[in-house]
Amino acid sequence: MVSTSYGRASGFCVDPIEKKPLNHFLPGTSVLSFGTAGCNLGCRFCQNWDISKARQMDRLTETASPVAIAETAERLGCTSLAFTYNDPVIFAEYASDCAEAAHERGVRTVAVTAGYITEQARPSFFRHIDAANVDLKAFSAEFYEHLCFAKLEPVLETLRWLKHESNVWLEITTLLIPGKNDSDAELAQLCEWLVEHVGLDTPLHFTAFHPDFKLLELAPTPKTTLVRARERARAAGLQHVYTGNVRDPAGQVTHCARCAAPLIEREAYSVTKFALDSASACSACGARLAGHFEPRAGRFGTRRIPVHVSTSRDNPEYP
Repeated sequence: MVSTSYGRASGFCVDPIEKKPLNHFLPGTSVLSFGTAGCNLGCRFCQNWDISKARQMDRLTETASPVAIAETAERLGCTSLAFTYNDPVIFAEYASDCAEAAHERGVRTVAVTAGYITEQARPSFFRHIDAANVDLKAFSAEFYEHLCFAKLEPVLETLRWLKHESNVWLEITTLLIPGKNDSDAELAQLCEWLVEHVGLDTPLHFTAFHPDFKLLELAPTPKTTLVRARERARAAGLQHVYTGNVRDPAGQVTHCARCAAPLIEREAYSVTKFALDSASACSACGARLAGHFEPRAGRFGTRRIPVHVSTSRDNPEYP
């Protein structure tokens, strides 16, 4: 089988890393984001459907070699390179070559993925990845079958594997869809599974759905749903739970797991407070914060890139 998307890419943007979303991986730094076209799932609620469901090659707007992409990331001062918008497992060869070129220039790599990948393919793909945000779409086999045309168990296996058998920094996102995956019972099952299988310190992001693609009849997720989900997850023992796609400053603060001191505060994807010491520990009690951090932190907004490897794309980054 030949990948027809190799070297063809779209959606290039310089984003804050918090937009992937990754809150414990180099916070306050910028990331060069891009994708290709197509997807290995068929989510009826896809928030990036114009890219992930594209069928025409002219939807892939530019040709870009792995070296050109890596050099662009380095030139623009990006700390990392993100494979996103559609699932990078479907352009694995291209992503891997880009990752190798990035690593040669000291640029880290990020995969924003649904985690729907076979046991045999996981090691080869993720050995090139430094951090991943896995979209756990629901905690229901029926949801995956009927709304994603996929299965839940391979995603859970990927989460377990990433946490326990890889060196990839892992964060998880669940897009809460009213009436579909936001019940108290399902949230309780999801949190219980995460506590048991990926641990208390794995960051979890609850993000808001907006009507799109084939699921237009539903209302957007209210902020109260995200706040309720965050409170339930924290009560279950998860230490770092965030809300996204809504204005909720409290849901963007990283607290020390030991003393609850606010360590990193954010506003609209910008880091406004960074209280970690040089050892990535709480400046109040000395407890180390789980993640990958650098002593610098700043403010980065989305920037569209006027370079030859891409065309620009406004990017809401709904996972």
